[in-house]
Amino acid sequence: MPAPHSQPVAPVRAFAQRFSATRRGARLARLLAALQLVEWGQPRGTDDHDTVTLVIAELAANAVLHGRVPGRDFALLLTYDDRRGVIRIEVSDTHPARPVPVVPTPDDDHGHGLVLVDALAARWGVSDRVGPGKTVWAECAMPTGPGTPEWGALQGR
Repeated sequence: MPAPHSQPVAPVRAFAQRFSATRRGARLARLLAALQLVEWGQPRGTDDHDTVTLVIAELAANAVLHGRVPGRDFALLLTYDDRRGVIRIEVSDTHPARPVPVVPTPDDDHGHGLVLVDALAARWGVSDRVGPGKTVWAECAMPTGPGTPEWGALQGR
């Protein structure tokens, strides 16, 4: 009797960290997330890496600028689902106000963050969280991640 065929289980990898709700905390979140992307096989300077890093930077900056509650941190959770080829970014803060996308004029110095997130992410939204505040999340497609034919070609396999 032939052995049953099973498909390999594709892992969902995760990175979670809390950061101070300061500009320095937002910068550190972006830098550590960029390093994690490299660990997950997304080289610096590629479109996928740069897209996800920019989305993380915008969501972290919003948490610090608009979601800051004195004395409270913000949290970053990244998950990488190899099977779906998706990186999910979740930034949680303790401020109750939900982000409101605006349509900035080209001369505006602010208001472009969620416009960028909307343009770069496959989808994004806001959800409630346990405790005070909310979680702003975005999902980015990673077509050249581990488990895809393109990935093997990039790695010389």
